[in-house]
Amino acid sequence: MSQRLKLEIKALDAIEGQDLVILVSDRLAVPDAAQEWAGEGAQALLTRAAAAERFKGKALAGLTLPSPEGASYERLIVVGVGPEDERTKLDFVKLGGVIAGRLGAGRSAEIILALPEGALGAKQAADIALGLRLRAYAFDRYKTKSKDKDEAEPLTVTLRAADPSPLKKALKTTDAIAAGVIQARDLVNEPPNVLYPEEFADRAAKLEKLGVEIEILDEKALKKIGMRALLGVGQGSRRESRVVVMRWNGAKKDAQPVAFVGKGVTFDTGGISLKPGAGMEDMKGDMAGAACVVGLMQALAGRKAKVNAIGVIGLVENMPDGNAQRPGDIVTSLSGQTIEIINTDAEGRLVLADVLWYTQERFEPRFMINLATLTGAILVALAQENAGLFSNDDELSARLTAAGIATGETVWRMPLGKAYDKMIDSKFADMKNSAGRYGGSITAAQFLQRHVDDTPWAHLDIAGTGMAAANSEINRSWGPGWGVRLLDRLVADHYEG
Repeated sequence: MSQRLKLEIKALDAIEGQDLVILVSDRLAVPDAAQEWAGEGAQALLTRAAAAERFKGKALAGLTLPSPEGASYERLIVVGVGPEDERTKLDFVKLGGVIAGRLGAGRSAEIILALPEGALGAKQAADIALGLRLRAYAFDRYKTKSKDKDEAEPLTVTLRAADPSPLKKALKTTDAIAAGVIQARDLVNEPPNVLYPEEFADRAAKLEKLGVEIEILDEKALKKIGMRALLGVGQGSRRESRVVVMRWNGAKKDAQPVAFVGKGVTFDTGGISLKPGAGMEDMKGDMAGAACVVGLMQALAGRKAKVNAIGVIGLVENMPDGNAQRPGDIVTSLSGQTIEIINTDAEGRLVLADVLWYTQERFEPRFMINLATLTGAILVALAQENAGLFSNDDELSARLTAAGIATGETVWRMPLGKAYDKMIDSKFADMKNSAGRYGGSITAAQFLQRHVDDTPWAHLDIAGTGMAAANSEINRSWGPGWGVRLLDRLVADHYEG
């Protein structure tokens, strides 16, 4: 990932950038704090341009204007924040992304952090900075030639505030969250010949620098523990499987932890049940759940969250080989339950089955949330707009839904039930790993639930949101780092202190 943004925070003094960014409401007035720096002709210029372009100051709408005569900057960027009575609904992270998109790479800009009715709050300003960072991200480390010289240059932004001190404090939180999202994006975007299970584990281990305790379980340890379902997935690969346990201790020692579990299939061919060749390159992203968990742990540690958090990721590569798992095989999971393998491409649930059981038995968490690019069926149901949410706990589901609305990383609760559960009964074992075409995302969730006892649990199927994501105001990357902001918000709102 190249450094595409240089960010500074300064008081309101001499403006030095090529671009000046101001925020306007539906009144289309240059904020008082910006008038001195915008120039005498800025208001008249804005009024004329707004009339010509039918710009009404709607939230996230924008105008790019030439600077008024005599101004020290080149362009005036005007971005709408909507009417004052709707301001509580405005997503300031998206606002930052919109601003970054209007500025473009290779520019230097000054953003005056003031609304028409007064100074911008530190939290709102920090959210703008978060949006700037996320929109400026680009994964281009393997490009040796740049088509456009300007694209290779970073965007340089100075945030101007009447009092920079509260903003600098608030940025410590949003910078940590941004670092977590970027970590997750980098992991998802990496090619599979670079990011295989051992390498993934080594990268997660770098969180030790932030105070995260790291434990890496190799195949010898996994065999001893009894993770036979997980090991079965990776047995056709020459790359050894791994499980990584990450612990952030930010609360009292005896405080019950919260736990996050991620599917980390670093490449998924489908195994013996081989996938079609078209689009198989996207299966490098089948570890987006594990990437989110690593990014989340980085965010929590980076902002020194007052919570005890456990992150556990199962890392495997699913390959066809003479030693690969076969349809018809029966394996015994860590829970002691037996599983008939119907389809070796239904492998993620085998990984999660063992890791979920291990996590609940060892750590006895307040809740477990797992994330996985688990089923194509969730894309059929929800497209790329929502992650599928399956849960045994109404309160946890409601909190996840609220956190999704707050961050824009939305979830939609899907059903679980006995009728669906019967669909994974096997003639030869306790269960089978695939029930066929109908209700595929639901039966996959039912499979996972059989490896969870009474612990409050939620499964997020992120096959539609975790990779190949649609462009948004804050993301232009194939790997969006989805889920880091959602889960950080969940923890911050309900589980700290």
